[in-house]
Amino acid sequence: MSDNSAVIATYGLKKAYGACMALDGANMQVRRGDIYGLVGRNGAGKTTLMRMLTGQSQPSGGEMELFGASGKDMRGQRSRAGCMIEIPSFSPFLTARENLEYYRLQRGIPGRQAVDEVLEQVNLADTGKKKFKSFSLGMKQRLGLALALMNHPDLLILDEPINGLDPEGVAEFRQILRSLNQERETTILISSHILSELSNVATRYGFMEQGRILEEISAEALHDKCRTCLRLEVDDAARAAAVLQTQLGTDKFEVLPGNVVQLYDCLDDPKRASYALAHNGVALLAMEQKGADLEAYFLNLIGGGRHA
Repeated sequence: MSDNSAVIATYGLKKAYGACMALDGANMQVRRGDIYGLVGRNGAGKTTLMRMLTGQSQPSGGEMELFGASGKDMRGQRSRAGCMIEIPSFSPFLTARENLEYYRLQRGIPGRQAVDEVLEQVNLADTGKKKFKSFSLGMKQRLGLALALMNHPDLLILDEPINGLDPEGVAEFRQILRSLNQERETTILISSHILSELSNVATRYGFMEQGRILEEISAEALHDKCRTCLRLEVDDAARAAAVLQTQLGTDKFEVLPGNVVQLYDCLDDPKRASYALAHNGVALLAMEQKGADLEAYFLNLIGGGRHA
């Protein structure tokens, strides 16, 4: 059942609160090195899933694995993870350094340099004597991230960490995550309803609705599905492909079932494509330009409706 490359794996995971199923058979795999964007509306089950992974809540059914360990063996593996499900309780009258030093001592993390190291990582090393109560929301979020990084985790679990941040704060947080992933090879599970921001950082996605993972897909595959193209319905797709290659000199297309060709060229001059097909004996039955962003893709996946 276990995949050696999987840092997180869940199989039919369920969580019931009375008659309400917060999770209803969730299957998810987060691979080593992923920045996994968990996409879902409010109430879809994202936070519930993260709480179970971090041991803050227990499942009603199904199985989950962390670094290949399951059951009681997961407890030891949780020390390899850092999490930020919500902003931790920091003292408003202490500085960033003093707050982290308090938690370092409480958790028995050796070496005072650990505090300076994580403050540097999240760009809070120069806050000096500024008290937490005077921090911006972005600074508070980054201090929460610093706390999650104190034990040098191999895995970060972050629930809505960019929610409420201004564009500058979002960009700064995003850059920190990229650096952690690329330079320290930290695997990251991040949820957000700001879908456009996930698209700027995630390498893989899981789309969640009503307690289930509807689809898992790589960023590259999602980009291919969402990029703008001309959708051509023809009478002979093989012949159309040959015309596109020989007459238009392009191989930027793919042939789909049902005599459909998706052309990623000639977007600014679709008449050029239709002319070439018609003059080479290919009947063009329909042509439309299509494409979608991450939010449109998600809404289409769940069957429409307003995104919260």
